[in-house]
Amino acid sequence: METEFDIAGLVGAALEARDRAYTPYSHYTVGAALLTAEGDIYQGGNIENASYGATNCAERTAIFKAVSEGRRRFRAIAIAGGMEGQEPVDYAYPCGICRQVMKEFAGEDFRIIVVKTATDYKVYTLEELLPHGFGGSSIQ
Repeated sequence: METEFDIAGLVGAALEARDRAYTPYSHYTVGAALLTAEGDIYQGGNIENASYGATNCAERTAIFKAVSEGRRRFRAIAIAGGMEGQEPVDYAYPCGICRQVMKEFAGEDFRIIVVKTATDYKVYTLEELLPHGFGGSSIQ
């Protein structure tokens, strides 16, 4: 799968964003770095709440930050997760809600990078992680 952006930089930004996650309950920190079509990177961390339903994932934090700044077209997102204070031991895949939010803004060239370390990651299309997804064209 060929890409035309700095994957290593995006992976590094996701790992960095993990440090700002707010996870007093699960202690499972996730960082995301979203690359816009304009070349800007928006970072986000997961933000937990005592009422778990009010918790927000890192991916949606990054996407909502970008959308609130007027960005609507995205090229890629890198996601890194693991227990607080430890290096990730597995890849961090987006949850179903985050995949659906990505569907709202992702084109066919959008890439999802799941990260274990700065040099160990996998790259997917949204279609691979959300086959037969429901998007805006489904309701028009």
